[in-house]
Amino acid sequence: MKKYAVIVAGGAGKRMGNTIPKQFLLLKGKAILWYTLDTFLRAYSDLQIILVLPEQHIQKGKVIAASFAGNNRIQIVTGGDTRFHSVQCGLNHVKENSVVFVHDAVRCLVSVPLIHRCYKDALEKGNAIPAVPATDSIRILNNEGSHVADRTQVRIIQTPQTFLSAVILPAFQQEYTDAFTDEATVVEATGKKIFLAEGEYDNIKITRPVDMMIAERILEERSMLKQS
Repeated sequence: MKKYAVIVAGGAGKRMGNTIPKQFLLLKGKAILWYTLDTFLRAYSDLQIILVLPEQHIQKGKVIAASFAGNNRIQIVTGGDTRFHSVQCGLNHVKENSVVFVHDAVRCLVSVPLIHRCYKDALEKGNAIPAVPATDSIRILNNEGSHVADRTQVRIIQTPQTFLSAVILPAFQQEYTDAFTDEATVVEATGKKIFLAEGEYDNIKITRPVDMMIAERILEERSMLKQS
């Protein structure tokens, strides 16, 4: 089946304390966005990438995309005011029956096996949302203060959130609400059941400066494993 990856790179990088959007920060000499594109291009030879960027950073994206031999598989489009609208802009370019991955550009440590796993699960169930079990203690706020939650029932959601096009395209025709925190909540609002897939703890989202240090260490470890 045809495959599309809508990669959303709309972050401003405010929590990084940097004027450069975090997807363009350098990690071991390459932009964070480069690693994300590279993994998806390697995952499937027939996968098409729809890269969604703020209008003012389109040229930066073009330069990064041009560094790949498979740059003809990367289409760059302008995003919207919210994540929902940016994803919607990307989905507008999906014109055929397909499996659609929606991924945060700054989850640059996404792995090929994870992408394959989400694809397989989405084919079987209609959607696949990668998630990992919570490892910290969790408390829920209430009127009395807070109460402890059963962390065995808690999952931390990741991307690529993966769907059959017949599932996600109609969902994004809904009117936007603040309740839409990710693609799964958009699809769930149409009455569809959401299925979780096995995520990976390495699949972190680069948000704070310390995340850059963690990502660099993970990349070093992966490089050492390839050499051994």
